[in-house]
Amino acid sequence: MTHPHLPTTEAAVTAVRAVARAYDLEVTVTDDIGADRNSRRESAGAFVVTDADGSLPHEAFVELRGVPAVTVQVFPEDDARITVDGVVFDDVPRDSVPAFLRSVYGGMAYVKGRFFPPGKWLVVPLPGDETYKELVPRAMLSPWLSRHFRSA
Repeated sequence: MTHPHLPTTEAAVTAVRAVARAYDLEVTVTDDIGADRNSRRESAGAFVVTDADGSLPHEAFVELRGVPAVTVQVFPEDDARITVDGVVFDDVPRDSVPAFLRSVYGGMAYVKGRFFPPGKWLVVPLPGDETYKELVPRAMLSPWLSRHFRSA
């Protein structure tokens, strides 16, 4: 399934704010604009704020206060890092971020455990056949993660 295209970091932040309003969550946004301020452009020279093509990269860090605790770091390269109660999902396409958040806050996300190989995974299904799954660190089973546990 294709998600609505979010062409810029600002479009993604606007979409995240809309999801937050729908679930009555408080939002804090920190913007980093310029090559010298973006986390993935550490090699930018002193006083250089634009990329080689003259563009001004924009990165945003969004905190959603609620249960579960979620942060979204939106990168200029069309992807995001989403952290759900300490479980990190890297390389989520920017267009998938709103559907990902709706799945988490809408009760579709769940924790799946297995005896062999041992481990627990946070599974976030999106509409269509798109699913994200990340290993939950051993000591990181928060109350929210525990409530959403399904045995395999």
